[in-house]
Amino acid sequence: QVQLVESGGGLVQTGGSLRLSCQASGSIFDMNVMGWYRQAPGKQRELVARITTGGSTNYADSVKGRFTISRDNTNSTVYLQMNSLKPEDTAVYYCYCNARALGEIKTYRTYWGQGTQVTVSS
Repeated sequence: QVQLVESGGGLVQTGGSLRLSCQASGSIFDMNVMGWYRQAPGKQRELVARITTGGSTNYADSVKGRFTISRDNTNSTVYLQMNSLKPEDTAVYYCYCNARALGEIKTYRTYWGQGTQVTVSS
């Protein structure tokens, strides 16, 4: 199986920055997409950003120009640099990846991290 461990959340003031990290480990055959979702209280989980193995990226409109996703394929780690944070960015941020596990290489599955809280105070 594949495990994802996130770090880097916390409390920051409006306009501040945070950097989230997420490292995948376990019986990984390969991963294609890694990325971040977030869920605010009372709202549905939404995609924040995603990045492919080749480096292609997609962002939610609400974070374009403020957030940057990057990836270290050697260390199976994805990062989310968040700048100019706003109170509406407050949410639990979940890392995910689409991966094939050893012993199950015909099937890509989605794996999730445990989530990390980001709180932006006004």
